Amino acid sequence: MAGTGDMLQGRWTQLRGQVKEWWGQLTDDDLDQIAGRKDQLIGKLQAKYGYTKEQAEREVDERLGRWAA
Repeated sequence: MAGTGDMLQGRWTQLRGQVKEWWGQLTDDDLDQIAGRKDQLIGKLQAKYGYTKEQAEREVDERLGRWAA
């Protein structure tokens, strides 16, 4: 989905709690490091959940797409 990275960064304050709900293994420190950057979120999902990059990108895009709808 085009633009999910921009949406993530622009609405990080609102999304932060939702991201924590979706991916409960992410700590507050992880969320601070991500700071609304999609590439950082994808990297953290790979590290915490063992996702491939493609899996992480797909899941982020799907969840953000539904959240924005």
